[in-house]
Parts: sequence; C-alpha cells; structure tokens
Amino acid sequence: MKDLSPEEQLRYLKRGTVEIIEEEELLAKLKRACETGTPLRVKAGFDPTAPDLHLGHTVLLHKMRHFQDLGHEVYFLIGDFTAMIGDPSGRSETRPPLTKEQVLENARTYAEQVFKILDRQKTKVVFNSEWMSKFGAEDFIRLCAKYTVARMLEREDFKKRFESGRPIAIHELIYPLIQAYDSVALKADVELGGTDQRFNLLVGRDIQREYGQEPQVIITVPILEGLDGVQKMSKSLGNYVGITEPPQEMFGKLMSISDELMWRYYELLTDVPLEEISRLKEEAYAGRINPKDLKIRLAKEIVARYHSPEAAEKAAQEFERVFARKEIPKDIPTVSVSSGEVWLPKFFKEQSLVRSTSEGKRLLAQGGVQIDGRKVREENFVFSPRKEHVFRIGKKRFLKVVVEG
Repeated sequence: MKDLSPEEQLRYLKRGTVEIIEEEELLAKLKRACETGTPLRVKAGFDPTAPDLHLGHTVLLHKMRHFQDLGHEVYFLIGDFTAMIGDPSGRSETRPPLTKEQVLENARTYAEQVFKILDRQKTKVVFNSEWMSKFGAEDFIRLCAKYTVARMLEREDFKKRFESGRPIAIHELIYPLIQAYDSVALKADVELGGTDQRFNLLVGRDIQREYGQEPQVIITVPILEGLDGVQKMSKSLGNYVGITEPPQEMFGKLMSISDELMWRYYELLTDVPLEEISRLKEEAYAGRINPKDLKIRLAKEIVARYHSPEAAEKAAQEFERVFARKEIPKDIPTVSVSSGEVWLPKFFKEQSLVRSTSEGKRLLAQGGVQIDGRKVREENFVFSPRKEHVFRIGKKRFLKVVVEG
C-alpha cells in the first residue's frame, strides 16, 4: 500500500469517516509525504477512564492502522494527564477525575489491547504527562491566553450547561486546550477522533497556528451503535462487545444484532471491500443470500481478528450446536452446592449469572430461566441431595449445579 498515489491513499483513508477538515489539506500533506519520503505524524488520544476496550473503540484504531499500512507514523497518545481532569465531551455535569493509580493501571491494560489491531513495531505509545507535568503556572497562563471563553462556550455541551445554570468547572475549560497542546508537542499532521471530539480537534488546529505550526487535518469517525442498534456502544449500557471477551461470548453477541446493523458493523469493523459489502447487501435484499449466513461470516471475521481463525471456527460450531440445535454447550461452568432451599435471584447473582437480584427476578418472571430444559418462574428452588441440574439463564448463560449429599 505504500506504493499508492496520494489520491489513492486519500480514497483508502476516507472509508468509514464522517468528516475530513480539510480534505484538500490532507491531499497536500500526502503529496508532500510522497515527494519527500517523510511520513505523516498521525495522532489519536485515548483517556484511560476504563480498563477494557470494546468494539466501539476499535473504529478509531482501525483508521490508525490504515495510516500505518500506508507507511505513516502513528502516535497512540494515552492521556494520563488529561484523564485526571476528565473529558467534558457530551457531559451534562462535571465528571469526577480519576486518581493517578487508576489512570496508570488502565493505561497498562490499554497499551496491551491496542496491539490486537495496531502494528506494535510501528506504533509510538506516548503519555501526555511527559510534557504536561513539566508545565509551570506561567506555561498554563500562556496557553490559556491563546483562546477565549466566548469561543469555548460555543461548544454545544458547555452552552447547554451554561444556559441551564449547571456548573462548569474551570478545569473543564482547560481540557480542550491541553488536548490541543498535545498536537503541538507531537507536531501532529493529522488527528483522529470520534464525532463527539470535533470541538476539541478544531481547538487543536487553532492552537497549532498560535504556536507557529501548520494546522493538523482532522478526521472524525462514527460513534458505533451498540448491540441494541440505538445507543452508542457502552459498557455501562451493557450493549457492548469487549475485545478481550471469550470467543464464544463475542460470537454469540454479534449474532444477536439486527440485519440492518450488520452492514454498519461490516463497514466499520472489517476490511471487507465496500464494493463487496454493497454486492452482499443487494443479494441479501433480493433473497439470494440468507442474512444469518452473512452474520456468521461477520462474527467469524471479528472473532478471528481478536483471537484466531481456529477460535472463530470453534465458536461458530458451538453457536450452531447450542442455539440452532438447542443443545447444551460442552464446557459449561460447574458449581457444587449444599442441599436445601435457595432464593434463585440471589443464587444467580452469587454465581455472576446476573448483575443484580432485580435482574434475576425479572428473568424468572419473563420465563427466561430453564432448569433441566424446563422453564421456571418460581423464585424459590430446592436442591435435593446427590442431584445434578443444568441452569440456562437467558440465551447464552449456562451453569451445571452439583448438589452434595
């Protein structure tokens, strides 16, 4: 791919993007890189606010990998300094900052997970504390002097909070300036971010000009919808697929998405050519291909990327056996219990089958619990001595219970 012309590189990089500011500037930078043999410096920042990455995070990582494939330099910026402030993007109130210990632990986990997508040898992992921790009071004052409060309040989330009388802490106004200074420190040619980061990225262009640098090109990528197809993928909403989840769990979750959402996942989470995706879509709508088969292909591609082709094939076979043929998985967790009566919602929570007793009660009421193949709705159950039971909670969770004598 390094041999592609600047125009071909631009077409390749545009896949799965929402906006390029400015496209003409990016083409000019690509031409200069080809002429001089100097790769572009491409930056994307991540605040390690949670320890695990999910597929929603990977949309941006894939775009970083595209730049690597073209021979450009990628900087994976871990915002350990800014994470202690908290990104105000999309926030209706001030977010509690993380401790330094939390940030560093999450950062270590991030750094390992990203190499499931990025080329480890071609990725420069940097922490913005490397330069920001050296900033003194005078440096911060000079930085803040380069932007106005009026411009900051043009930001939609700040504007709404200001008009509704909800507090905006001073450090939140500084956050976009620090993110912008990261681009100055790295001399970034391009910065990538989700659509919710558009304001921060634009500030980066302005601050680079203030420091006498050529402004970076901004590329925004979509916010990926979660498994529900409505809200953005989020661990807190439970509609996510974690990239470190077991293959079978990933596969099952991906098979649960709607046929319409499947096409978006194909475009943003795989390298299947867009022309082929368009052809597959036409054939599916015409009834020549079963959407289920296409979903199986999608799930296998994604599981193979984060685990292995062998793991993907095994997960597909297991899915077919369990869900299509209604069989019990081969390897299900087993627990030994004492005989006697139990309250099932509490038992399910103790076995990590549900997140709360309320969820357990709801599943029972909705008929979402089977014991030995029989639906149960009663909340109390008696374990008889020297018996074995197979519990099925929802569609994907199984537990074998061995009752002691």
